[in-house]
Amino acid sequence: MYNLMKDFNLHKVPISQQRSFLPPWKDSEFKYLNPFGSFHKSNTSDTIFQQLFADHRLRFHDFVPIYTDGSKLSSRVSFAVVFPKSVSAFTLLPFCSIFTAEITAVFHALKQILECPIGKYAIYTDSLSVLQELNSLHCESHPLVFSVLDLYEKLIYQGFSLVFCWVPSHVGITGNEQADSNAHSVTHFSHEPVPVCDLKKCIKSCLQMKWQRHWDQEINNKLHSIKPIIENWPEDVIRGTILTRLRIGHTRFTHRHLLL
Repeated sequence: MYNLMKDFNLHKVPISQQRSFLPPWKDSEFKYLNPFGSFHKSNTSDTIFQQLFADHRLRFHDFVPIYTDGSKLSSRVSFAVVFPKSVSAFTLLPFCSIFTAEITAVFHALKQILECPIGKYAIYTDSLSVLQELNSLHCESHPLVFSVLDLYEKLIYQGFSLVFCWVPSHVGITGNEQADSNAHSVTHFSHEPVPVCDLKKCIKSCLQMKWQRHWDQEINNKLHSIKPIIENWPEDVIRGTILTRLRIGHTRFTHRHLLL
């Protein structure tokens, strides 16, 4: 595996360890709010979402608002964390997933809260998948899910009051828009360890490209003229076998003259 990673120049990439300090007999007390649950973006105006959020902030006015966001473009992955008086934003390795970017932003928000005075803090993210994953921990969870929950438990134990809340993206909620803008324009790189799940996808993609380059040289192969691009065969195994034999001529019909 090391030689394979070295061939793809990935051998120096730091890999995150999936470790948790939560006792296995203790369930996480993580919960999140969703004041927009009964509304859909497809048939709800931005003004309604803004009014709902304003009402939410009235009820949680004594909680310091913190906004997080992750972004994944064609060649860049980044995240941003917006506090009332500061903004931090960094890029990650380009093969990291959008989920990794979103949960890294949440993790950085908690790390910054740890350096703040003990008080009440509300963390807002537009990634519902991150909140759902934090709320349903299992053995195959993303490594940063464990890190976030560990830090969450630590903050609660120290006396912090934390509220997590989902907000819809691109509906004019100021803090979320600011986080989104900074996540897209950031240039500073963060040396974050890469989850194994993201690294596996990168290695698989590199192997696919290497296989394709090798296949491109097989110009005298009969199948190459029919199938020049490496891709998955049909999910129906029987159908795929029949089509493959027809394409390369390995059938009774094409060999019938040899049997007579």
